[in-house]
Amino acid sequence: MGKTTESEEPDEGRSANGVQAVDRVVRALEILAKEGSAAVGDMADRMGVHKSTASRILGALETHGFVQQSTRRGKYQLGVGLLRVASSIPRRLSLVHTARPVLEDLAQRYGETVNLAVRRDVYAVNVDQALGAANLASYDWIGNLTPLYATSSGKVFLAYLHSSERDQLLERVELKALTPHTLDREQLERELPSIVERGYASTHGELEDGLNAIAAPIFGHTGDLIGAVSVSGPAFRFDPSDPGVINAVVAAGEEITELMGGPAHAE
Repeated sequence: MGKTTESEEPDEGRSANGVQAVDRVVRALEILAKEGSAAVGDMADRMGVHKSTASRILGALETHGFVQQSTRRGKYQLGVGLLRVASSIPRRLSLVHTARPVLEDLAQRYGETVNLAVRRDVYAVNVDQALGAANLASYDWIGNLTPLYATSSGKVFLAYLHSSERDQLLERVELKALTPHTLDREQLERELPSIVERGYASTHGELEDGLNAIAAPIFGHTGDLIGAVSVSGPAFRFDPSDPGVINAVVAAGEEITELMGGPAHAE
């Protein structure tokens, strides 16, 4: 059997090295979390690597603010960059926990699917879901990235963006016609101001033919938009233009906003 060359297994080698590098980064953070601070030499000993390797790892982490040198030269400690990453976790978990009873109440009241969504760049991502009794088959939307321009929650996020930020975002997105009812950019931009005025957004078969939805905004304690609550169902039984549905969804958004410490009547 001939000798295996580096070119024959490049992916496997890179993958192994990549996993090892990640392991070392995690190990470095764990050590600093436990010890409080440590010098490069001590880190190298604890990690079982050469001092130069430990220095490179700490240097990379320092560049991103995940570690910083303490007042005593040569010693490292955890940096504020970790707070930037970690701060989004309790906020999102808090939103899901707080909104859950409201979602369940809305699902029980109308028998349809109720979703809680947040924005992730050019997508709306559902972070929680409650299913009503009318659902014959449950489709799990949690974790799904859906286009902002074709969903009720997505339209809410677009409507409350500053116009310059919204323009930049839409420039990066191809507004594909997902159904014959999907809005083009001109139609979308014409609709967005009215969403802010009335306090909700709706879709009629724009993401999936025969699927209707309505969503209302959720605001946080700073007054910023932090999420959207929506109800969706098949067009043959769910009408998002029904005044009762509109009032209930808007009220749900306002209730979650109040529970999150947001303004009583967000503008």
